[in-house]
Amino acid sequence: MAELLVSAPAKINLHLEVLGLRSDGFHELAMVMQTLDLVDTLRLRPTADGAVSLRCDRSDLPTDGGNLIVKAAELLKARVGLPELGVAMELSKRIPIGAGLAGGSSNGAAALVGLNALWGCGFSRDQLLAMAAELGSDMPFCIDGGTQLCFGRGEQLEPMPLEQPPALAVLLIKHPEASVSTPWAYGRCREQRGDFYLEQESDFEQRRQLLRQGPLLAALRGELSLPAIRNDLQQVVEPEVESVRAGLELLRRAQGAVAVAMSGSGPSLFALFPDRSLAEQARADLASSLQQAGFEAWVCRCTGSGATLV
Repeated sequence: MAELLVSAPAKINLHLEVLGLRSDGFHELAMVMQTLDLVDTLRLRPTADGAVSLRCDRSDLPTDGGNLIVKAAELLKARVGLPELGVAMELSKRIPIGAGLAGGSSNGAAALVGLNALWGCGFSRDQLLAMAAELGSDMPFCIDGGTQLCFGRGEQLEPMPLEQPPALAVLLIKHPEASVSTPWAYGRCREQRGDFYLEQESDFEQRRQLLRQGPLLAALRGELSLPAIRNDLQQVVEPEVESVRAGLELLRRAQGAVAVAMSGSGPSLFALFPDRSLAEQARADLASSLQQAGFEAWVCRCTGSGATLV
């Protein structure tokens, strides 16, 4: 096999509820995650020298052993037990870095999926999901993508049985200089909301069941209008991060938007629209204000797959 291309899509959170603390110190979450057609592309070429190398068209992205792509390659190589396997990888970035869009996790998932094929490892989907969970909370979702309920720390997945992806368009914005530390966001959430945290597994499961049967999932199936999006981290991040406040204020002006929210721990923000033409019109209407405030903007649609061989 000469080389492979793998697409690695971004995700947004359509629901992010912090239920409480787990015994391992992570937060217990109840989320709905959705992949978008904003994708990075990972090119894989086998080598015979046993080396794992990564290049990227963004100079500000580390390409050493701390990158999830390299970690995924090394883990897969160790599990298959063939140290002579090598690969030269090239990443083309479109997903903004440090944006709360799971770009790094999706890149790592793409490496697992792509190298499993390139090297002929033969690992099953469940085995890849288990390896992904070792590397990061969002990575299992990024293997399959689509629309999924995500529980635990995000690695426990329940795919939604949709005939097609939600018919929603997304206006996504991010200030290139803005960043939000995920540990800081969860720490602030614990400080401000810890008194309301649930403690028992039975209480966690009750909240999961309410989400499974609630109006959001019915809306994504086309049965109801879309409700307001819940993101518990937004409640603590928005008051303290200027770019998040400013961006949400701009998106709330968008004509035709059915929901506006922050994704994950931020700082990316999005508005949802019934179709792409309304999202494009909103971007055009807000273009001057977005540019003046320093925001980058993308119009995307919801998709039904995660890391995929091209």
